[in-house]
Amino acid sequence: MGSFSDVRVQLLAKELEAGQASNVYDPLANLSRWGMMLHRWRTRRSLLELDARQLRDIGLSWEQAREEGCKPFWRE
Repeated sequence: MGSFSDVRVQLLAKELEAGQASNVYDPLANLSRWGMMLHRWRTRRSLLELDARQLRDIGLSWEQAREEGCKPFWRE
């Protein structure tokens, strides 16, 4: 049974690499271009509002948060 699960893990890894994983839930996959830009704008603005403790909790430095938060919404 262990070998069967190893095969499934390997297949899933190959699907993820190819971008074809059908059983992986991606909440942003169905957003339109404008929806994605709005999402980026909101999340980047929120990132700039986090304090030092909150940034530590998510594993970012202030510089990293500022760099990401200052990107224009149309850039990935």
